[in-house]
Amino acid sequence: MVAQRDLEALLERSRFMRDSLCKSQNITDSMITILGSFDHRLSDLETAMRPTQVHTHAIRKARENIDNTLKVAENILAQFDVSRKVESKIAAGPHEDLGGYLAAVDELRDNVEFFTYNNSFKSSDSALNHAHGLLSKAMVKLEEEFRDLLTLHSKPQEPAKLIECLPNSVRSNSPGTQGDGEEKGLPQIATNGKHVKGLEGVGSLIPTKVIPQLHELAQRMITAGHHQQCCKIYRTVRASVLEQTLQQLGVEKLSREDIYKMQWDVLDGKITSWIQFMRIAVKLLFSSERKLCDQVFHGLEPYRETCFSEVTGNSVTMLLTFGESIAKSKRSPEKLFVLLDMYETMRELFPEVEIIFGGKPSASICEAVSGLTQRLAQTAEETFNDFADAVEKDVTKTPVQDGTVHPLTSYVINYVKFLFDYQVTLRQLFGEDEMVEPAKSQLAAATVKIMAALQTNLDGKSKLYRDPALAHVFLMNNIHYMVKSVRRSEAKDVLGEDWVQRHRRIVQQHAQNYKRVAWSKVLQSLSVQGLTSSGSGLGNEGSMSTGVSRTMLKDRFKTFNFQFEELYQRQIQWFVPDVELRESLRLTVAEVLLPAYRSFLKRFGSLMDGGKNPQKYVKYTPEQLDTMLGELFEGSKPKTEPRR
Repeated sequence: MVAQRDLEALLERSRFMRDSLCKSQNITDSMITILGSFDHRLSDLETAMRPTQVHTHAIRKARENIDNTLKVAENILAQFDVSRKVESKIAAGPHEDLGGYLAAVDELRDNVEFFTYNNSFKSSDSALNHAHGLLSKAMVKLEEEFRDLLTLHSKPQEPAKLIECLPNSVRSNSPGTQGDGEEKGLPQIATNGKHVKGLEGVGSLIPTKVIPQLHELAQRMITAGHHQQCCKIYRTVRASVLEQTLQQLGVEKLSREDIYKMQWDVLDGKITSWIQFMRIAVKLLFSSERKLCDQVFHGLEPYRETCFSEVTGNSVTMLLTFGESIAKSKRSPEKLFVLLDMYETMRELFPEVEIIFGGKPSASICEAVSGLTQRLAQTAEETFNDFADAVEKDVTKTPVQDGTVHPLTSYVINYVKFLFDYQVTLRQLFGEDEMVEPAKSQLAAATVKIMAALQTNLDGKSKLYRDPALAHVFLMNNIHYMVKSVRRSEAKDVLGEDWVQRHRRIVQQHAQNYKRVAWSKVLQSLSVQGLTSSGSGLGNEGSMSTGVSRTMLKDRFKTFNFQFEELYQRQIQWFVPDVELRESLRLTVAEVLLPAYRSFLKRFGSLMDGGKNPQKYVKYTPEQLDTMLGELFEGSKPKTEPRR
């Protein structure tokens, strides 16, 4: 009797569920059929259980099966309730209540999974189709919300703030600056357990409160299989903003033809700007895009890496194209230092590039940056090696008129001094160990070669002068400039004291040669030889032997005056720029000329006093000559007019 009562209760529950489902607006024909089959099975069971010979354990087993069947039916009803509940939420959209909307999407996705994977009720296709339709509508709204949020809060960064965010040590491109990779002033962020510089000093790319919302939206879209749409939206919005930031900063899309046609002064300025752009891009913009992408797509591999690579790809290419064009352009000496600056910058940034672009989709970017660094190194080394040959073969044919330091000399010396500002970079370029002695380095060998080439060229240029004396002044000035510059620079440690002393002697030799070539005829006019007709010479001091020719004595004074005045007029226009060298050269002349003139004047000056117009022959006192010698090598017009 107990079994009979239990069976009747089960039958009543089944009929009640069937009647309730029939009254529901959302019931499907398939569900009625399924539950109808439960009713038939229960009826058959009732008939089977009527005989008294049915064992009690069989009745208990049948009751358990019926309970399980009814629980499944109740679960199905619950899924229909979910569809009915979330449908209105989906229609309202995520804008007003994003959290509630996402919860509704999660329930709906579970609903779809229930109908998809419950093998007992695959016949409920209409319920599954209905749920799929709702989920598709939900994804469209999620895409719209993702795009709207991302677009609303993605703005180009202001150039002035970007530059301010860089530490002072890397704001300007100073020669020889070595990046240590840990500049103070730049916050760091974690990326895959490593650290890259951040953009917190400028402000987050996206407001902090919005990033979790973007992450939740991306997660729902990707989980629902809408990863392509999600990545496309993210790439389109962020790539555009990044490119706008670079353009506002001053980055231009220049072709190789544009670059090759530029005048050097214009190109030089653009290279300096490019170095700054690269630092801002890597240390601030790309690193911050990396951080943002990691946060929005956290745990959503491989889309995190793919999206970042696609967002930054065009911007990286735009920057590297300029660098490649410079590296492949025609070599010239003036490009060496900008090439070294570019090479330094790329070496400095490459460790950060490896961290920021460490994912597999960005491998080509790392390869491109590495390739550019190597090409810059190669071009810089070739340009460096070409320089000595270019110096030796300089074909300037117009000599400097005043014999001063030639522009080539000052250019080469400044060039060498700058090279030593890049010692560390050049050692890296040549692959030299830091322990190599400076005098044994490739820089030392190149410096010796450059100096020798310069000296060879100067020797050739000295032959352009018609006046041999001026040629010696020219060589004296230029080699003295070389010696003085080397002694005051790091080149002294490379060339050595022997080089300095050897070239100082060369300077002195040219000074002596100048004195001999320029003043020998003047001094010869003060000689006593040839003043007597018999050639017997002079007697005691202050007197004159018989046979002295007064005419010849007058000619001697006239010759001296003419020759001295001619030399004065010419040599006062010559220029010895170094004050000490100029005074030394004047003293060298005065030490031989003035004693000879005093002696000659003392012996023969009185003879002229007794004649007609003595001032015509004895025009200068020794003091006047000394004053005039003190005006030589000024590179200007005469200060003292010769007496007439």
